[in-house]
Amino acid sequence: MELKIQKEIFEAFPDFIAGVVLIKGCDNQGALPEIAGLLRAAEKNQAENFAQFNTLSQHPQISSWRLCYRKFGADPHQYRCSVEAIVRRTLKGDQLPNINKLVDLYNYISLKYVLPVGGEDIDKIVGDLSLGFANGDERFVRLGGAENEPPQKGEVVYKDNEGVACRRWNWREAERTKLTEQTKNAIIVIEALSPAGKTEVETAAKELAGLIKQYCGGEASFYIAAKD
Repeated sequence: MELKIQKEIFEAFPDFIAGVVLIKGCDNQGALPEIAGLLRAAEKNQAENFAQFNTLSQHPQISSWRLCYRKFGADPHQYRCSVEAIVRRTLKGDQLPNINKLVDLYNYISLKYVLPVGGEDIDKIVGDLSLGFANGDERFVRLGGAENEPPQKGEVVYKDNEGVACRRWNWREAERTKLTEQTKNAIIVIEALSPAGKTEVETAAKELAGLIKQYCGGEASFYIAAKD
C-alpha cells in the first residue's frame, strides 16, 4: 500500500502538511491506565489552551480548517474537522471514550497539538490510499453505520479501490477501515494547515511513533508529506 496525495490538493491547499506514521506488527489489544492518564491530562489542558479565545473557532489552527472546509464546499458549522469536534467535547467537560490503544494515543496527540489526526487499518485497505477530490459515486459507510452515504462531488476524501475511508477530509471515518483491537498494521496521518507547519507536525509524529512503540510494540516510523 502507498499513500498518495493528488497534486490538485496541493494546488488548492499549498500549505497542507501531513505527518504519516506507519505501524507494523503492533499489539493493539487491551487498555492501559498510562494511556488513559495521557488523555485525561490533555483534556484538562484544553481550558487553559483556549482561555484567550472568546470562541473556539478563533483559535488559528481551528480557523484554518474552517476556511479549508468552506473552500471545498462543506459548511464548518455543520461539519467540524476532527480536532475541533474533540476539543469541543473536552471544553464541555466530557471525557473522550477509550476506544483502543492506537485511537486513544492519536486522540491524545490531536488534543495536545490541536491538529486533526486519524488512522486506518492497512490490512483493510484495498490497493493504495489516496487523498483527493471525490467523484461523488464512491461507497462510504460511516463509523458505526450500515448505510451507504457517498460523498459529494468535489469533496476532499481519503479513499482506496473499495471506497471512501474518511469523508470531508477528516470529518468522519469509515466503518470498513477503522482501527480495532485486532489491528496489527496501521497508518496514522497527522494533518496541518498554516499557521501550524512542518515543525509542529514532525514533533507530533515523532512523539506518536514513540508512544506507539512504547505501549503497543511493533515497529513505528514516521514521514512528512508536503507539496515539495
